Amino acid sequence: MVVMVIEHLEAAFHPRSIAVAGASGNPFSMGYRYVLHLKTYGFRGQVYPITPQWSEVLDLKAYPALKDVPGPVDYVICCLPAARVPELLAQCPEKQVKVVHMFTARLSETGHEDAAKLEMEILRQARELGVRLLGPNCMGLYYPKQGIAFAYDFPTEPGPVGVFSQSGGAATEFVYYAALRGIRFSKVISYGNALDLDETDFLEYLSQDGETRVIASYIEGIKDGRRFLNTLNRATRSKPVIILKAGRSSAGVRQAASHTAALAGSAKTWEAAIKQAGAIQARTLEELINLVVCFSFLPPVLGTRVGILGGGGGRSVLSADEWEEAGFSVVPFPPEIEDEIRKTLPELWWGWLRNPVDISIFPEEAHATNLGGKIMRMMAESPQFDLLIANITVGGPFSPMELAAIIGGQVKEIIEISRKKPVAVVLDTGTLDAGNFDDLRWKCLAEQKANLVAAKVPVYSSADQAASALIRLISYYQRREAIP
Repeated sequence: MVVMVIEHLEAAFHPRSIAVAGASGNPFSMGYRYVLHLKTYGFRGQVYPITPQWSEVLDLKAYPALKDVPGPVDYVICCLPAARVPELLAQCPEKQVKVVHMFTARLSETGHEDAAKLEMEILRQARELGVRLLGPNCMGLYYPKQGIAFAYDFPTEPGPVGVFSQSGGAATEFVYYAALRGIRFSKVISYGNALDLDETDFLEYLSQDGETRVIASYIEGIKDGRRFLNTLNRATRSKPVIILKAGRSSAGVRQAASHTAALAGSAKTWEAAIKQAGAIQARTLEELINLVVCFSFLPPVLGTRVGILGGGGGRSVLSADEWEEAGFSVVPFPPEIEDEIRKTLPELWWGWLRNPVDISIFPEEAHATNLGGKIMRMMAESPQFDLLIANITVGGPFSPMELAAIIGGQVKEIIEISRKKPVAVVLDTGTLDAGNFDDLRWKCLAEQKANLVAAKVPVYSSADQAASALIRLISYYQRREAIP
């Protein structure tokens, strides 16, 4: 059964031809947009618009029905009204269709008995014909390597993150926001009501997918809890699996039922079961992205000894609190670093410098010579530290031009050090509004953040966010290391 599911999903992700049923020349329709995305993202196979209303869609010859297409079709995107789906399915065997993605909605999620009956009839017919269904009520697939996408402006270059999401909106937001943090994707699956292919099938597929190194998911309800948890337990032994489980509150359960017809289980039960299976839990979309960032960019980290650089006196105190409270050890400098500091700075500063390093006390010439970067290099070379954190701020008595030079030097040093030891950066670009874009301080931070992201250095807007994500990265790898 697992082998057959993987074969069908492979056919969906690597189709030689795709038909869009319900294609349209109306640019506001999804039947138009799916065809447009296949062209825009560079799908190299055949694309067949299916519609009796149009002779062409986006310069592609259109066909009145699926049966009229002059060759086999591996994958069908269905934008038809629900009542017309059975007619489409009946034509699938003749065209050797493996998978039908049903963008089609207004079925069981409406709560109407007749719609639920039609949905079950569609499932019965598909199983009889040997066709697998993705959806209904979903956006479908995003696979940048093959030029398949369901929204505008997704990254075209592939990456290591695989996603399965019950919500098309959540999947779209996740891709957009995570892309700004440097994340790129192997495969993304929006699966909606999970009438046929479900969350366990997608987890199994991504766990075996050679292009996927990190798995992220948004789930509203789970059809077969035991099967899902067994698959999850196997998957987490080889890849981190990060789960955002929605429908935790009574209001969330009601909303999930009307959104994707999901049956959401007890929050406490699922949280305990998911944790026991070795998955990492997120509670918000932002937290999901924070976790994916560290798992994508950092190697396995097994220790909690952290070295922290940057910020003023107050920020250094807060950093010590936040990292210790999250479960890290803010360890003192080893003797060799203290000796090196004594060689570098006047005696006045010897007793002031400790971990976290308060760079606000540095003399101005120390900033000019990037003393902070030198101390961070010492920490990188010391076995006393498992992980380094750099705080970058706009504070200090410096002009915007001076600050740009100082931060530019820090970032260059951080990127170099990140190749030797795991480093994460806390960099708050503030709540930018139109007036900030001409402010050199904020412009400098935005540019340097982009440089860090391009170098695949994890960047967080607060120490709290960074510590929360990184302690779970360490816990995951510690647990995996302990498995016999």
